[in-house]
Amino acid sequence: MSLEVTKRQGIVVWVYTLRQIKNLKRYGYIHYVSNRMKYVLLYVDQEEAQTTAEKLNSLHFVRKVEVSHRPEIDMTLKNALPDRKDRNNPEVEYHESTFETKTYSF
Repeated sequence: MSLEVTKRQGIVVWVYTLRQIKNLKRYGYIHYVSNRMKYVLLYVDQEEAQTTAEKLNSLHFVRKVEVSHRPEIDMTLKNALPDRKDRNNPEVEYHESTFETKTYSF
């Protein structure tokens, strides 16, 4: 028996009033509700995200629907800083800073 993790995607639903939050429960898991800014963060299955967003956008109490772009972003930060050299490797030249260090005397 193996547990399979379903891919989820966030949808931000901007509403006019927060009275209809209970109606949004049938579309996905409500993760966060902002009372001041009047939006709801829903999590739905990734395969059904676009169809759910279209359904939510057609509701009369919904102002705007935004689908999260996080699944499209590469989250591996292996080569995030390509200019940085390894300090422990003596074979590689490493410069502490491109700026000169200045000492001030008062």
